[in-house]
Amino acid sequence: MALLLYRLGKFSYRHRWLVISLWLALLVAVGGSAAAFHGTLSNNFQIPGTETQRIADKLKQELPSASGGSATIVFEAPDGGFTDQSRAAVSDALKKLQALPEVRGTVDPFATQAQVDQAGKAITDGEQQLAAGQAQLDAARTQLEAGKAQLAAAEQQLTAAGAPAALVEAQLGQQKAALAAGQAKLDAGTQELEANKTKLELGKRQAQAASAIRFVSEDNKAAVAQVQFNTSINGLAPTVRKQVQEIAHQTSSAGVTAFASKEITEDISALFGTAEVVGIAVAALVLILMLGTLVAAGLPLLMAIIGVGVGVGITFALSGLFDMSSISPMLALMLGLAVGIDYSLFIVNRHRTQLLAGMDPEESVARANGTSGNAVVFAGLTVIIALAALVVPGLPFLTVMGLAAAGTVAVAVLVAITLTPAMLSLIGRRIISKRAWAKAEAHNAEPGHEAADDAIDRERSTRGWGGLVTKHPWVALVAGILLLGTLALPATQLQLALPDGGSEPVESEAYQAYDLTARSFGEGVTGPIVAVGEFPANLDEAQAQKLQYDIADRLRDVDNVVAAVPVALSEDRRTAVFQVIPKEGPASASTVRVVSELRGLNGGIKADYDVAMGLTGQTAGNVDVSTKLGDALPPYLAIVVGLSLILLLLVFRSIVVPLLATGGFLLSLSAAFGAVVAVYQWGWLGNIFDVANPGAVLSFLPIILIGVLFGLAMDYQVFIASGMREAYMHGSSAKEAVRVGFRHAAAVVTAAAIIMVSVFSGFIFSHLTMVRPLGFAMAFGVLFDAFVVRMTIVPAVMYLLGSKSWWLPRWLDRILPDVDVEGAKLNRGKAVPASAELVH
Repeated sequence: MALLLYRLGKFSYRHRWLVISLWLALLVAVGGSAAAFHGTLSNNFQIPGTETQRIADKLKQELPSASGGSATIVFEAPDGGFTDQSRAAVSDALKKLQALPEVRGTVDPFATQAQVDQAGKAITDGEQQLAAGQAQLDAARTQLEAGKAQLAAAEQQLTAAGAPAALVEAQLGQQKAALAAGQAKLDAGTQELEANKTKLELGKRQAQAASAIRFVSEDNKAAVAQVQFNTSINGLAPTVRKQVQEIAHQTSSAGVTAFASKEITEDISALFGTAEVVGIAVAALVLILMLGTLVAAGLPLLMAIIGVGVGVGITFALSGLFDMSSISPMLALMLGLAVGIDYSLFIVNRHRTQLLAGMDPEESVARANGTSGNAVVFAGLTVIIALAALVVPGLPFLTVMGLAAAGTVAVAVLVAITLTPAMLSLIGRRIISKRAWAKAEAHNAEPGHEAADDAIDRERSTRGWGGLVTKHPWVALVAGILLLGTLALPATQLQLALPDGGSEPVESEAYQAYDLTARSFGEGVTGPIVAVGEFPANLDEAQAQKLQYDIADRLRDVDNVVAAVPVALSEDRRTAVFQVIPKEGPASASTVRVVSELRGLNGGIKADYDVAMGLTGQTAGNVDVSTKLGDALPPYLAIVVGLSLILLLLVFRSIVVPLLATGGFLLSLSAAFGAVVAVYQWGWLGNIFDVANPGAVLSFLPIILIGVLFGLAMDYQVFIASGMREAYMHGSSAKEAVRVGFRHAAAVVTAAAIIMVSVFSGFIFSHLTMVRPLGFAMAFGVLFDAFVVRMTIVPAVMYLLGSKSWWLPRWLDRILPDVDVEGAKLNRGKAVPASAELVH
């Protein structure tokens, strides 16, 4: 591999314009394809095969009016409450919304609340009418009974007097007919009264079911309206979202403030915000400080931008073919920028070191590509393996996310080993400052400087952080483990969910809608659960209605359920829809338990009523996604760690180094999880990180963090340990090789880690709140892994183990292919310039 990359570096150096032209042509082609073929991004995290998705598909087929996405708009009145004028303004806005082609219907909160309020009066009136009717029937029955008694007495007298039957019938027939008619009328009245009683009882049950749900707050200062769309929420174009908000905000002319919910306000059309730009600016500053010239600092940035342009461009071009979540290109962007800068920096740094040591520029570029480029390829492979393995859990949105990010990292690797050498050829001597050139040339002219440099290099390796760690390895090891172990403690309380409006920034419209709804109507209204029942065939209207309320009563008996209301019934009375309002919000632990307990009722409801039940809707779907992701974590972790252990075994030809790398990763991963729980779930330092409403952690954060952090951790392991192995292979003792290798790699790994942390930190304050905890987890995960694990724990352990660090069974050594990550084959027959200190 080293020889292949060496030759590729020479080719790129000699044919720089060809390589540059090919990359520019590819960038233009990808950009054009992305502009022409891109689709609409969404945040649809449904998983085929789950109950939620199955019931949603059934509902769409059998009851289309109840399918499609829905969202809410909350209207807030001034201190005096709603007036006739402000109510009219809200109703007018809802009528305008209903006129939009994308809107199926709206629910006017004032009209609906009036119906609910009037239901009590209607029931009272009905009870009075029933009582009056019952009194009339009782009087008629008494009168009829008296008539029957008189008739029986008359008939008895005539019979006793010996009157023939014909005479009796002739005298009493008319009275008998009148009594029979009265009886028939009484029976009909009784039947009608019973029907009205049944109807009134259903009305009472309906009122009882709806009594816990309000559409206008009790203080008359807030009203919540529902908007139902023809398509799913995720399928709404940004223009439609904006149009809905503009119409809703027209109520401001009447003094009413409108807040649209997160489903409407969520804008996922833009990838970059101010915070991301600040993160890249910090990365640029680190590059300038390290490399000393704007040209040298700008090259890794340019390489990263081109890599991201091609990688993310391809992702966008394919978004028209696949259902792609908004976080897919964001993850690709984050990783593409971070690894793109780092990978190019490793090669540029090696080239600069060799140039300052007096190597020919072309040979230097080729060798940098064959050594540092070789490490870049294997480091990139670990990241690609970890991301591509997101296919394994079988979750569609996660598959697309992982492949998009893996593809962008692959592009970053290709850019680093092809375009970077070509650009170094074009830049020439300007990659190093004039002052540094003068100092290096004077130094190289000194006789015997190579031996002196080697001695100085070994002496300096005993100083600095690497020297301190190797002088006190046990202290460094124990302190590092205790620090990460302490930070990891909160991770034991990790709770997972998908974000709701409460996770949005405080100043955002989505958060204000969530907050106003929660304060005025209860948190559960922000995330209702949809229950769907499949009724038996051939039910009449009364039977179906009674069955609806029987089922609603069972649903309402579940703990932490505030209300359960029948909301729709199909024409054939086979499919019924219920809305269940939990006590707390959709991301709360109690709501997760409510979903589980509601599903636990299915068997009993089926046995008692012959009704098959199922749950759907955003809240139930979020619970399903979180459960599936939690179940997928162990096999995913096993696959990623297993494949990467094999790769590291090939790279380092050691048993200990891959195991040490993996153990260190588990420590930094646990610490990152702990930090995420402390900040985003418990709210620690919430003011600093803009966490206004702490709650459950993003459900797919753990699986993504495992993949990304493992890949990046192995990056730093490769660059730190390959320097140690290189020194060991070139004659240093095992303990000395730890110090020398650490000294050679420490500066560039430190800069690379700071750059990566800076890029990820920019996403902590992203305009997409779903990305924020992910950026935080990656930034702090890299911080812990690079500085505590790779630059403290790893050198301490390897120094303690000495030559045992490189132990490998002979039989395994014979069968493993030699990938030559340290570029030893390049040094056969050629002098290797000593590593030089970078000077500006």
